[in-house]
Amino acid sequence: MRTIKLILEYDGAAYHGWQYQNNALSVQEVLSRAIYKLTGEDIMPEGAGRTDAGVHALGQVASFKTRSSIPAEKFTPALNTYLPEDVSVRSSESVADDFHARFSAKGKHYRYIILNTPQRSALWAKRAWHIREKLDEEAMTEAASYFIGTHNFEAFCAAGHHVKTFERTVTLSQWKREGDLLIFDTQGNGYLYNMVRIMVGTMVDIGKGRFAPDIIKKAIENRQRNSIGMTAPPSGLYLMEVFY
Repeated sequence: MRTIKLILEYDGAAYHGWQYQNNALSVQEVLSRAIYKLTGEDIMPEGAGRTDAGVHALGQVASFKTRSSIPAEKFTPALNTYLPEDVSVRSSESVADDFHARFSAKGKHYRYIILNTPQRSALWAKRAWHIREKLDEEAMTEAASYFIGTHNFEAFCAAGHHVKTFERTVTLSQWKREGDLLIFDTQGNGYLYNMVRIMVGTMVDIGKGRFAPDIIKKAIENRQRNSIGMTAPPSGLYLMEVFY
C-alpha cells in the first residue's frame, strides 16, 4: 500500500461542496469515481478542507492509499482523463504512510474576490461577489488588521459546527485592489465553519458604513455571532493553498 497526495483545483459552482453526500454531487465523489476508473479500487479520498457548496479551490489537497503500481507522478494525467472539466489534478506524489490531507495540515491560505463595479459581469458571475456600491477600503483594511493573532473566533463561526474549541491563529489578513477586483487574503492555522465568509461579510458591512472597523475587535471579545455582519456568498471564496 502507498499513500498518494494530490493537489487539486476546481470550480465549485456545480458541486455541493467537497464532502460526499448521498443526495448531491460533491468534488470528493467525482474524484473517487475517477480513482475507481483508473485503479479499480473503491476509495474515498480524504480532503484538507470541506469547502462549502459553490466554493472554489486552486490548492485543495487530497490523499488516499492504493495498491496500484502506477507511478505516483502519473496519477496527475491519468486521473485528469476521467475527471470532469471543472476539476483538475495539478500534481501527484507519494508521501509517508502516516500523511493525512486533513490531519497533517498546519495551515491554510484562503482568498476572497469581490467584483466592485456598477454593472454585473457574465464571466465573474459564479467566481466573485458582485458589489455595486463604492466601499471604504481604508476602513476595511483597518478592520482586517484586527483578525491578526490568536483569538477566540466564536463570533465568526456559523451554526451547525462540530468543533470543541474556537481558538485559531491568523497570520495574514489583508485587502488589495487589482482593477475592478477587491481581493482579501488570509492565512491561519485553521478556520471555523464559514469563518472566512463571515469575516468578509462583516468587512463589507464596514465598507458600506454600517459598522465601525473596531466592531471586529468587539466581536472577538463578546463572542456573539449576532453582533456582526452578513455571511458573504460562497462564489467569491477560494482555497488557495494548504501548508504542511
